[in-house]
Amino acid sequence: MIATLDQSNTPLETADDSLESSTEFRAELAHLCKMLSDPNRLRIVFFLLNETELNVTEFCSRLGQSQPAVSHHLALLKQAGILTVRRDGKHNFYAVCRDRFQGVIVQLFESFLEPVDGEIRINDFLLTHSRPAATDAVVAEIVAV
Repeated sequence: MIATLDQSNTPLETADDSLESSTEFRAELAHLCKMLSDPNRLRIVFFLLNETELNVTEFCSRLGQSQPAVSHHLALLKQAGILTVRRDGKHNFYAVCRDRFQGVIVQLFESFLEPVDGEIRINDFLLTHSRPAATDAVVAEIVAV
Protein backbone atom coordinates (compact mmCIF):
# COMPACT_ATOMS: atom_id res chain seq x y z
CA MET A 1 0.00 0.00 0.00
CA ILE A 2 1.38 3.42 -0.93
CA ALA A 3 -0.04 6.65 0.47
CA THR A 4 0.98 10.10 -0.72
CA LEU A 5 0.37 12.83 1.81
CA ASP A 6 0.60 16.45 0.70
CA GLN A 7 2.49 18.68 3.12
CA SER A 8 2.51 21.91 1.14
CA ASN A 9 2.61 25.29 2.90
CA THR A 10 4.29 23.85 6.01
CA PRO A 11 6.45 26.50 7.71
CA LEU A 12 9.98 25.65 8.76
CA GLU A 13 10.41 25.21 12.52
CA THR A 14 13.11 26.54 14.80
CA ALA A 15 14.44 24.42 17.69
CA ASP A 16 12.14 26.18 20.20
CA ASP A 17 9.14 25.82 17.88
CA SER A 18 9.95 22.15 17.38
CA LEU A 19 9.86 21.40 21.13
CA GLU A 20 6.60 23.31 21.58
CA SER A 21 4.98 21.73 18.51
CA SER A 22 6.21 18.32 19.67
CA THR A 23 4.42 18.83 23.00
CA GLU A 24 1.31 20.05 21.20
CA PHE A 25 1.46 17.09 18.82
CA ARG A 26 1.68 14.61 21.69
CA ALA A 27 -1.33 16.24 23.35
CA GLU A 28 -3.25 16.18 20.06
CA LEU A 29 -2.32 12.55 19.44
CA ALA A 30 -3.35 11.58 22.98
CA HIS A 31 -6.71 13.32 22.53
CA LEU A 32 -7.25 11.61 19.18
CA CYS A 33 -6.45 8.22 20.72
CA LYS A 34 -8.80 8.97 23.63
CA MET A 35 -11.63 9.77 21.23
CA LEU A 36 -11.02 6.57 19.28
CA SER A 37 -10.61 4.40 22.40
CA ASP A 38 -14.38 4.01 22.70
CA PRO A 39 -15.45 1.00 20.57
CA ASN A 40 -18.57 2.75 19.26
CA ARG A 41 -16.69 5.89 18.22
CA LEU A 42 -14.05 3.74 16.53
CA ARG A 43 -16.77 1.84 14.67
CA ILE A 44 -18.29 5.17 13.56
CA VAL A 45 -14.94 6.22 12.09
CA PHE A 46 -14.49 2.83 10.39
CA PHE A 47 -17.99 3.07 8.88
CA LEU A 48 -17.17 6.52 7.54
CA LEU A 49 -13.80 5.47 6.13
CA ASN A 50 -15.69 2.95 3.99
CA GLU A 51 -18.55 5.29 3.04
CA THR A 52 -18.62 8.90 1.88
CA GLU A 53 -21.02 10.05 4.59
CA LEU A 54 -23.80 8.72 6.82
CA ASN A 55 -26.62 10.22 8.89
CA VAL A 56 -27.61 9.52 12.50
CA THR A 57 -30.38 7.09 11.56
CA GLU A 58 -27.92 4.93 9.62
CA PHE A 59 -25.47 4.93 12.54
CA CYS A 60 -28.25 3.93 14.97
CA SER A 61 -29.12 0.99 12.74
CA ARG A 62 -25.52 -0.15 12.30
CA LEU A 63 -24.51 0.32 15.95
CA GLY A 64 -27.78 -0.95 17.46
CA GLN A 65 -27.91 2.09 19.74
CA SER A 66 -30.42 4.83 20.49
CA GLN A 67 -30.36 8.17 18.70
CA PRO A 68 -29.26 10.12 21.83
CA ALA A 69 -26.32 7.76 22.43
CA VAL A 70 -25.18 7.93 18.80
CA SER A 71 -25.62 11.72 18.70
CA HIS A 72 -23.43 12.01 21.80
CA HIS A 73 -20.62 10.03 20.14
CA LEU A 74 -20.95 12.06 16.93
CA ALA A 75 -20.83 15.35 18.86
CA LEU A 76 -17.61 14.30 20.64
CA LEU A 77 -15.98 13.26 17.35
CA LYS A 78 -17.09 16.48 15.69
CA GLN A 79 -15.77 18.59 18.59
CA ALA A 80 -12.42 16.77 18.35
CA GLY A 81 -12.20 17.70 14.67
CA ILE A 82 -12.43 14.07 13.54
CA LEU A 83 -15.77 14.47 11.74
CA THR A 84 -17.31 17.13 9.53
CA VAL A 85 -21.04 17.72 9.22
CA ARG A 86 -23.19 18.63 6.24
CA ARG A 87 -26.82 19.55 6.78
CA ASP A 88 -29.36 18.50 4.15
CA GLY A 89 -32.92 19.45 5.07
CA LYS A 90 -33.62 18.04 8.51
CA HIS A 91 -30.75 15.52 8.42
CA ASN A 92 -27.07 15.92 9.34
CA PHE A 93 -24.62 13.87 7.29
CA TYR A 94 -21.26 13.07 8.87
CA ALA A 95 -17.94 12.42 7.14
CA VAL A 96 -14.38 11.81 8.33
CA CYS A 97 -12.14 14.89 8.27
CA ARG A 98 -9.37 13.18 6.30
CA ASP A 99 -7.09 16.24 6.46
CA ARG A 100 -6.88 15.88 10.25
CA PHE A 101 -5.85 12.22 10.02
CA GLN A 102 -3.41 12.98 7.23
CA GLY A 103 -1.67 15.65 9.31
CA VAL A 104 -1.42 13.40 12.37
CA ILE A 105 -0.09 10.47 10.33
CA VAL A 106 2.56 12.62 8.64
CA GLN A 107 3.71 14.06 11.98
CA LEU A 108 3.76 10.59 13.53
CA PHE A 109 5.92 9.18 10.73
CA GLU A 110 8.27 12.14 10.84
CA SER A 111 8.66 11.87 14.63
CA PHE A 112 10.06 8.32 14.21
CA LEU A 113 12.40 9.09 11.36
CA GLU A 114 15.37 11.25 10.58
CA PRO A 115 14.79 14.19 8.20
CA VAL A 116 16.15 12.05 5.34
CA ASP A 117 14.47 8.91 4.01
CA GLY A 118 13.95 6.30 6.68
CA GLU A 119 12.44 2.99 7.63
CA ILE A 120 10.48 1.64 10.55
CA ARG A 121 10.25 -2.12 11.06
CA ILE A 122 7.25 -3.37 13.06
CA ASN A 123 7.16 -7.16 13.40
CA ASP A 124 6.71 -8.46 9.84
CA PHE A 125 6.06 -5.03 8.30
CA LEU A 126 8.46 -2.47 6.93
CA LEU A 127 7.30 1.14 6.72
CA THR A 128 9.37 3.35 4.46
CA HIS A 129 9.07 7.10 4.40
CA SER A 130 10.46 9.55 1.89
CA ARG A 131 10.01 13.13 0.81
CA PRO A 132 10.54 13.53 -2.95
CA ALA A 133 12.86 16.45 -3.74
CA ALA A 134 10.55 18.06 -6.33
CA THR A 135 7.46 18.28 -4.08
CA ASP A 136 6.45 18.64 -0.48
CA ALA A 137 4.58 15.33 -0.58
CA VAL A 138 5.40 12.58 1.88
CA VAL A 139 5.32 9.06 0.51
CA ALA A 140 4.82 6.17 2.91
CA GLU A 141 4.84 2.52 1.90
CA ILE A 142 3.96 -0.44 4.09
CA VAL A 143 5.31 -3.81 2.94
CA ALA A 144 4.84 -7.20 4.57
CA VAL A 145 8.21 -8.91 4.93
